[in-house]
Amino acid sequence: MDNVEDYQLTLQNIEFLSSRIYPGIEILLVLDGEIVVEMDSGIYHLRENDLLVINRNQLYQVRAVKNNTVLTLRIPDTFISKYDEEYRQYHFHLFSQQIDRGKENIMAQLRKSLAELLITYSRHEKGGQLEVHILICKILLTLILRFKGERSHVDELDVNDQRLKEMISYIKQHFDEPITLEDVAAHFYLSPSYFSRYFKQQAGIGFSRFLMTLRLEHSVKDLLYTKDSITFISMKNGFPNTKSFTNLFKEVYGETPHSFREKNAQEQVDVVKNYQLDGSETLLESPEIIMKLGVYLSDGDDSATFSNTETHFEELKLDVTSSSRKKLNHPFKILTIGELQELQKINVRTQMLLAKKALNIKYIGIHQLLSGRTIPTAVETDELIPTTSPYYNSDEVIEFMKTNDLSLFTHIAYKEIASDEQVFLQKLQHFLRHCLQVFGEKYVSSWCFMYSANDEDSEHVQRFYGTLYKLLKTMVPSIQVGVLFPFSFQTGTTDDQHKWILLQKEQIDFIAFQASSNEMVDFKDIIDDQYLAAKDFIRKKTEKLKHYLKSHAIEKPLHLITWSSFSGNTRYTNGIFFRGALILNDALTIAEDVESLGFWINTEVHERMVGGRNIPLEGMELFHYFKGKRPAYYAMSFFSRLQGNVISKGEDHVMTENETGYQIVLMNNKIVNPYFSIEETFSQKLMKEVRVTIKGIPSGEYQIRKYVFDKDHGALYKGWRENNSKFGMDAEIIDYITHSSQPSLEVFDERIDGEWSFYSYLSINAVHFFELRKVVV
Repeated sequence: MDNVEDYQLTLQNIEFLSSRIYPGIEILLVLDGEIVVEMDSGIYHLRENDLLVINRNQLYQVRAVKNNTVLTLRIPDTFISKYDEEYRQYHFHLFSQQIDRGKENIMAQLRKSLAELLITYSRHEKGGQLEVHILICKILLTLILRFKGERSHVDELDVNDQRLKEMISYIKQHFDEPITLEDVAAHFYLSPSYFSRYFKQQAGIGFSRFLMTLRLEHSVKDLLYTKDSITFISMKNGFPNTKSFTNLFKEVYGETPHSFREKNAQEQVDVVKNYQLDGSETLLESPEIIMKLGVYLSDGDDSATFSNTETHFEELKLDVTSSSRKKLNHPFKILTIGELQELQKINVRTQMLLAKKALNIKYIGIHQLLSGRTIPTAVETDELIPTTSPYYNSDEVIEFMKTNDLSLFTHIAYKEIASDEQVFLQKLQHFLRHCLQVFGEKYVSSWCFMYSANDEDSEHVQRFYGTLYKLLKTMVPSIQVGVLFPFSFQTGTTDDQHKWILLQKEQIDFIAFQASSNEMVDFKDIIDDQYLAAKDFIRKKTEKLKHYLKSHAIEKPLHLITWSSFSGNTRYTNGIFFRGALILNDALTIAEDVESLGFWINTEVHERMVGGRNIPLEGMELFHYFKGKRPAYYAMSFFSRLQGNVISKGEDHVMTENETGYQIVLMNNKIVNPYFSIEETFSQKLMKEVRVTIKGIPSGEYQIRKYVFDKDHGALYKGWRENNSKFGMDAEIIDYITHSSQPSLEVFDERIDGEWSFYSYLSINAVHFFELRKVVV
């Protein structure tokens, strides 16, 4: 297998490698021991498991520090250029000790690929040459996608002209190609004559002379440190032929290249032991090497979260010394439970307390306050003094709410009371009088009543609202009374039946509304601009509603009681399409505009309240049927965890500063047809790589906590799908799914001296949450 594109694979014990250059890239992996690699770009001390890439035509030498075993892969220019024509224009920046945090998984994959390459090569099995080719391509792809950067020129001319610097940089990147003055002039959109005059005037040397001198400098290195023929060296460095190379060389050095080499060539005295890779027997004789390769293979499997698919790359630069600071606003949360009686159930109370702790729940949303099962219908009795109270159940539940600092957010729908308005008002008056007596005015004043009407006669609807408002305010002056305001995003207005609300503004304490990104999409279309229109729909509708109300001189607190980020139109796509970042981003973008955000407590209660219908557009539940936390729970818990003053906020990130340090949220917001989520290759193309650099961090020791919330860490449906069975699920399986479906946590220590940088690879709609906690010494 020695002729697979003329690559070279060696396993060596190195004492000393004399100075050399290679027309391609070299990848060094230290299996054990220590070596030092000296290059013009620096001195690199490699220890066990370290990786280093030596770039093309880079002069280097190697010496041992400790007894070592080093795996080296050399891939020539001819191989790489066949697949990447721009390869010669950049360098690979890879030294494992100097990579930014976040690339550990990529390093593990590289080690695994090199281990597989060594094992495949050693076995000499049928088809091995093809497998070697595949592995080399995989390694190259990783380098190109993750580690390429601009070539650095250590000996640039000292010039102040930025345009000339760009010209010189371009020439140095292409000197070994058959470029001409006309080529360079065209690249910079100049005429050849003007470019020639400009270059000589600014650089102090003509273009042709500069180019040939540059080629000559590189040729001298080849003469001194390689055994390549003079003809090969001249062609390799861009000379049109050997004669032109020899003539210029004699002009500058006063002798021929051959004579110069004989007098000055460095003696290649290498002290190295090569392990034989001609057969598997020799390699397998070393159990230490086999164990080391086994570790690489297993680590690579565990760490291979991200494939070598081309991802969108972004660079995010933050500066904590920025004077801009604004406190992050956190809207209250409304947790709708249906009837008040639901809170008598242990599992509902458990879920409510979890949500209260993690999500900043303030209100418990209920329907049918007086007509439901919580307050039974009065029964006639001949007792002079009743021995029971119709409010026994409600008292117990409300006391539980008061103890946990939760208030009622009651929905009064006109259609449910229209048949007997007076009876309802009488019941409400008795209930409020009782609550004031038992729980006190201060607590009852924290309640909210929301009134809604559909297609009923607007005159009756308006009249009843006025009566309801007067009753509530007379009994509890500080209680909040508002209306549910239907608003169309498409028309930018409300319907005729609800325009009475615009005239009733003096008797309205708040405006409630609903919004769902799904409103913008016809899911029958596979690819449509509507999917793009759904992006930021919640924010756009909120802003549009505020503008509409302001045009009618109405500026009241807004409650977004029912909302949903883009999800899908079936239970299947709702589950498969992970949308954690969409939920969090929507909440963040409207945080300044709304008083509260509404959620349903769980799927079971939600379905029962809407009559068992599909519920793609009617809000988000925090919990599933069996106590499992849905993505909305985790998305909002990250929002609640984000505290302090905002240093920077963008479409896909937020950074805050608080008393313990700093917090950073990264998101990869993508709206696509949910059916595409089942196609792994398509999903991988929507991944995003972010390099974050933070300047101005006070120097010191920090504890870093990194949470990853994505389709593999926190998506309940994934565990449900992978652990389901046609023979059903029992409590053990369900309990495992609910406990294992949560964001991952990684904790590490970091010494930061003013600046910190790291990488994050985010799958579709992933959230990465970082906390930098300053260590008190």
